Amino acid sequence: MKAVVLAGGYATRLWPITKHRPKMLLPIGETTVIDRIFGALEADDRIEEVYVSTNERFAEEFERHLAESAFEKPVLSVEETVEEDEKFGVVGALRQLVDREGIDDDLLVVAGDNLIGFDLSDFVDFFEDRGSAALAAYDVGDREKAKSYGLVELDGDRVVEFQEKPEEPNSTLVSIACYGFPRRSLRFEEYLKDGHNPDEPGWFLQWLQSREPVHAFTFEEPWFDIGTPRSYLEAIAWELNGDSVIAESATVERSTIGENVHVMADAEIVDSTLDRSIVFEGATIDGCEIHETIIDEGTRIEDIDLAGALIGAHTQLTNGE
Repeated sequence: MKAVVLAGGYATRLWPITKHRPKMLLPIGETTVIDRIFGALEADDRIEEVYVSTNERFAEEFERHLAESAFEKPVLSVEETVEEDEKFGVVGALRQLVDREGIDDDLLVVAGDNLIGFDLSDFVDFFEDRGSAALAAYDVGDREKAKSYGLVELDGDRVVEFQEKPEEPNSTLVSIACYGFPRRSLRFEEYLKDGHNPDEPGWFLQWLQSREPVHAFTFEEPWFDIGTPRSYLEAIAWELNGDSVIAESATVERSTIGENVHVMADAEIVDSTLDRSIVFEGATIDGCEIHETIIDEGTRIEDIDLAGALIGAHTQLTNGE
C-alpha cells in the first residue's frame, strides 16, 4: 500500500503567517501538524512509500524539513505550481501524482493539515476489512459548520449519499479528507475526463459513491482542520491541554504566561501577560496583554493589548504615546 500526504495548499486564510511557510509545518506543541501524520505512517508496516504532494513554492522547505527528520518513508512529489490560481485542484494533483509516480497499488490519502485524534492504523484496518473505498467521518455537531465540508449519510457504515458543501445539510457527519482507495478505485482520470470539479476530493467521492461501494470509518476522537487562525489555536490548546511551552532560548521577564501558550526560540516577553497564544521565533512582546493571538517571527509589539489578532512577520507595533 502507498500513501499520499496532501501538502500543496497555499493556506490563504492563515496569511500572513502561511504566505511564506506551509501550514503543515506550523508547530503544534513540540511537533508539527504533518509530522504527526508522518509518524503514524512510518509506524505502519503496511505503508511501503509515502508521497508528500506539494508545490514548487514550498518544495524546498519540505525537502529541508524531511532531510532534518528521522523519517525514512516520505519523499516529495512536486506539482508545477507556485501560486494559488495555478493549482490543479486536489483531484487534479492526485491524478498527476498517480501518473508521475506510477502508482498501481492501494492508496491511502491524508490531508497534511489534518490533526486527528484517532490512530491512522485503525483506519487502515477498516479500509482493508471493507475491501472498498473508505473515508473517515466526524460529527461536527453544527449544521452551519457542516456546510463547509463534504456531508455523508450512512446505512450502517456504507455511504449512501455524499454531498460536497451542501447549502442545507441533512446531518452534521462530515468527511475529513482521510481516504482509502483500492487500486481499482483510482479513477481520477476517468472522473476528470467527464469534466467534473478538480478542486475538492469530496466531489470525487460523491461521483465514486454513485458507481461503487464507499464505506465510512466514524470516530469520536478530536479532529482539527488547520485552516483558520481559530482552528489553529484550538488545535494548540488541545495538544497543550492547559500547559505552556517556552523554548530554552526564549526570555520571559516579569510576565504572566497563562494556559496554552507557545513561546518559540529567541522570543522575548517582558512585562506582559499572555494567554492562549503563540509567539514565533525572535519576536518581542513588551508591556502588552495578549489573548488568542498569533504573532509571527521577528515581530516587535510594545504597549499594545491584542485579542484574536494575527500579526505578520517582522511587524512593528507600538502605542506611539
